[in-house]
Amino acid sequence: MSAEFPYVRPRRLRSTPAMRRLVAETRLHPAELILPLFVREGVREPVPVSSMPGVVQHTRETLRKTVTEAAAAGLGGVMLFGVPETQDATGSEGTNPDGILQQAIRDVVAEVGDALVVMSDLCLDEYTDHGHCGVLAADGSVDNDATLERYAEMARVQADAGVHLVGPSGMMDGQIGVVRRALDEAGHQDVGILAYTAKYASAFYGPFREAVGSSLKGDRKSYQQDPANAREALRELELDVAEGADLVMVKPGMAYLDILRQVADASPVPVSAYQVSGEYAMVEAAAANGWIDRERMILETLTSLRRAGAEQILTYWALEAAAMVK
Repeated sequence: MSAEFPYVRPRRLRSTPAMRRLVAETRLHPAELILPLFVREGVREPVPVSSMPGVVQHTRETLRKTVTEAAAAGLGGVMLFGVPETQDATGSEGTNPDGILQQAIRDVVAEVGDALVVMSDLCLDEYTDHGHCGVLAADGSVDNDATLERYAEMARVQADAGVHLVGPSGMMDGQIGVVRRALDEAGHQDVGILAYTAKYASAFYGPFREAVGSSLKGDRKSYQQDPANAREALRELELDVAEGADLVMVKPGMAYLDILRQVADASPVPVSAYQVSGEYAMVEAAAANGWIDRERMILETLTSLRRAGAEQILTYWALEAAAMVK
């Protein structure tokens, strides 16, 4: 046998679908997928999100139907976002016990019980008339500590409504510790925290702002992470875990696979990734133009997140992907 002959032939393990399935190093399972859902106050029919084809702002009734489908599909959970009719400077609807998000939490828990992990967004941007994730100081900057007081109130009302996990997403310093203390003092020791640990000031969030009716003026670069920084994410991880995070998240996902890998390697708690609105919209737009194979692209992007270390993935394709991987 000549020295040039390929004695080692990796292609043997790629030869058939059955062989590839047998040796696959990374697998997707419905239980790892979390479906983000928007519920809008005061609408009688679902409202399509134009920049996210296939995604809608739900009515309370269609939300109940969708979470039933999610439970039947074996999804791991749902993440709920409220879209209120009114916004104000302090985001008061976010702490209204009868606000749209709290109503949605009660609806979903009543509908599916413990068949799904019911999660809720804990942030003010949907509720403020300026679109920022916190309360503004006199100079127009986001007041970190005043915002923490609002987050503590939000945690209590969401937990009172029956949520299983809250998702503080505002990137305020100390938010996990404040939320944990507020939950415990209110007797909600069993409500967990999914910390948005490394949330970057990303251009990939554009379509989401339509989905939640955000009226953002300016940007969030003073509190969300700089896309140029990686080491900072590990510092945020250390702080969030010390403050009581039960799970941690990297957001966005696909453009931050290196961050996801580093966080997964260092984290003592489960690590999630959020495949965000802009990532979803880009794939849908390319598929609509016939430039890519849509289903293959969905599975490839989700697999990349799992391969990089995500143990849970928030994705708008959760229901569709669950059917593909069963």
